[in-house]
Amino acid sequence: MPVYTDPVVKETVVRHRLRSGLEVAVIPRKGQRRTYATFTAHYGSIDNRFRLPDTGEVLEVPDGIAHFLEHKMFEQPGGDVFDDFARLGASANAYTEYLTTTYLFSTTAHVDECLEILLNFVQEPYFTEQNVEKEKGIIEQEIRMYLDMPGDRLHSNLMRALYQRHPVRLDIAGSVESIRTITPEILYRCYETFYHPSNMLLLVIGDVDPAHVIDRVTANQAPKNFQPQGPIPRLMPQEPPAVAERRVERRMAVALPLLAVGYKDPVHELVGPDLLRRELVTGLMWQMLLGKSSPLFASLYEAGLINDRFQARYTAAPTFAHSVLAGETPDPEALFGRLAEELPRAALTPDALERAKRRERGEYVGLFDNPGELAYVYNSLYFRQIDLFAVLDVLERVTLADIEERRAEHVREELRATSIVWPEDAPGSSA
Repeated sequence: MPVYTDPVVKETVVRHRLRSGLEVAVIPRKGQRRTYATFTAHYGSIDNRFRLPDTGEVLEVPDGIAHFLEHKMFEQPGGDVFDDFARLGASANAYTEYLTTTYLFSTTAHVDECLEILLNFVQEPYFTEQNVEKEKGIIEQEIRMYLDMPGDRLHSNLMRALYQRHPVRLDIAGSVESIRTITPEILYRCYETFYHPSNMLLLVIGDVDPAHVIDRVTANQAPKNFQPQGPIPRLMPQEPPAVAERRVERRMAVALPLLAVGYKDPVHELVGPDLLRRELVTGLMWQMLLGKSSPLFASLYEAGLINDRFQARYTAAPTFAHSVLAGETPDPEALFGRLAEELPRAALTPDALERAKRRERGEYVGLFDNPGELAYVYNSLYFRQIDLFAVLDVLERVTLADIEERRAEHVREELRATSIVWPEDAPGSSA
């Protein structure tokens, strides 16, 4: 079993790949009361067109099917899996993102039993005409709920403005129309393709013995007789560098207007260390420009244009990347004007870079005291071929020149789109 240790934080990851292709990772944390485990498939909302690894057939599936599949996995012939975890005193959950679908539990006892439940229900799908039709009604209600959530609409409209063709522009849950076309047959095809062990990661964090965990998982997997499967070609459309729309506006029941400014990053197809470096450089840049200790944040705050929840974030994957600056503001036009004018020319200083690096170091070290957050970050990095323990080394090598260069290529007017949600009774502004 390969053992990897970070010499700075003195934390360890034990990894083992089973014959089925399943990767098992264990992060032992002596004295940690709660054990946290995730079982993640490299299958997300953007995977709506792909080539079947066994036949080579191209399959195009309804939008929202990864999220639909996540919902359906908890229903088994014997009842609801949530009840099985609850009887052991554990809590369970799941979520679907652009790149992955994750199933998880958190517990203070009965770790072995919980692992058995997690592995078995995720690897035993149960879809029927009746339960699929029932689920359509449940997810339709969820989709309609999201349509009434201002923050969700702000982000969704921005993605549609930034991207012309890439499926990241679509809502993760799909649409009412798309989920109505889902059938048990399509669910099984997607499940059999993407839920193969070679396309998944089991991660366990807690006061556990890694060898014992791996032995338990190996014993669980042995009788399931998974056959080898090759890579899954994911067929993404060619995304033009230009944004789809410059500005999208909507009126909703909000007390204050919401503004989101996005910067599309046309440079993609990065994985591993190159993607990690780009993510860290861009994150440091936004901390220096719009972090709470930055002069621009202070100026905007004192002017009453933002509150302390205003954030700037960068999201990067192998086939898409973008920055989003978003929050409430009493005057979206004035805030947008200040951002457009000052972001390209705000001072970037060595002291600001060191402060931003200290914050990143602190967040990295703090990860290991928060198993839920650590699992989220580990999974996110793993499926982008990034080593968790490479973060500090790459961070230390970022220079001020790197930050300046990154701003010049990323913070550009032609790569920018804006989404605004106005109060229903506000005069607003035309696009």
